[in-house]
Amino acid sequence: MKMRPVLLVVLLLSGFYYVTAHVWSTGAVSPWLHRVVPTVSSGTAVPAAMNTAAVNGPLGTFELTEADAAPAYDAEEQQNIAVYKKALPSVVNITSTAVAFDFFYGNVPQQGQGSGFILDKQGHILTNNHVIDNAQRVEVTLSDKHKYKATVVGVDKGHDLALLLITAPNLQPATLAESQSLTVGQRVYAIGNPFGLSGTMTRGIISAIRSIRGPNNNPIEDAIQTDAAVNPGNSGGPLLNSRGEVIGITTLIANNGADQSSGIGFAIPVNTAKAVIADFAKYGRIRRPSLDIATLEIGPEVAEQIGLPADYGLLIERVLPGGAAEKAGLHGGTQRAYQGNMPVMLGGDLIVGMDGQEISNAQDLSAVMNSHKAGDEVTLTVFRGRKRMDVKVKLNDATERQGEAGREA
Repeated sequence: MKMRPVLLVVLLLSGFYYVTAHVWSTGAVSPWLHRVVPTVSSGTAVPAAMNTAAVNGPLGTFELTEADAAPAYDAEEQQNIAVYKKALPSVVNITSTAVAFDFFYGNVPQQGQGSGFILDKQGHILTNNHVIDNAQRVEVTLSDKHKYKATVVGVDKGHDLALLLITAPNLQPATLAESQSLTVGQRVYAIGNPFGLSGTMTRGIISAIRSIRGPNNNPIEDAIQTDAAVNPGNSGGPLLNSRGEVIGITTLIANNGADQSSGIGFAIPVNTAKAVIADFAKYGRIRRPSLDIATLEIGPEVAEQIGLPADYGLLIERVLPGGAAEKAGLHGGTQRAYQGNMPVMLGGDLIVGMDGQEISNAQDLSAVMNSHKAGDEVTLTVFRGRKRMDVKVKLNDATERQGEAGREA
């Protein structure tokens, strides 16, 4: 009788050991432990939106903390999503196929990829000229994955722009904004086809607005510099503001030999594109206005060195024979000098205004010229020596004089 309590204790201990060492470790009790209700531990309540789920397997049981539901998007995320949803249907991928000659294999097709965006329901698409340059076949893929053969309607190599046309139903045109009032620090988005990854969006700010040289060494005035990631395949795609409106056309990246994003990308301002599109629509070709001059941008230091009457403006180095400036009686430079290693011509007229607007640099002149067309008459304010004077000039067609001067306006 005295041994009975001892045996009972031994039996209970043995049973407890068996359960903990064998049954629990193999997960046999997991059907009863699918979800554990949050409890209060050490005086701290578990948030009501959290649950603990038990997951079991060969390695035992793992307790994972899970949210009851996905959290709401914050204001910044909502804006990102809204921009993407609005702009994506207007963005296209462009595949261009050219034929190169290989000594051993004969004609070898070569493909390039880029981006673009829809301008209207008729199927006009804007992209970079270098995306489709020398292509024998151009194909456009919409955001819904449908593919269409594209026709090149026109190109503007000077601005690195090209206009394509496809025939497709239910197209959604992009909304074009203005680019004249852009501000450094403004948030921007780029959507395109980097490395063939369609529908990719990146975000950044406007880092600067400056004049640069394009892919074919063509000048791009008021180019939009951004730190939004831009990579090969983004060319021709839209740069958007926070309302999903196009402010620029992505065109190139700055790099030190690595053909990928360096945090410095550039876009052609959309106002330049609008002027090009207007020419295509009206004349069927580019008919950009030109003064037919080569100029040197003047700042305070240069003005002081050469004794100019104003510390800003554009000094006319050369007027093209038979061009708009020569016909108006404007004077080019007569004295050869050097700025660093670059030869310049001094002694010409100094442009400081156009149609009553101050011209401090090439960007100012470009902005005023974009509001005009070939054949318009404008009034230039210039200094000839120390004399300030107004000269009327009838703008020429830049296409007719293309390539005759290095820094033409």
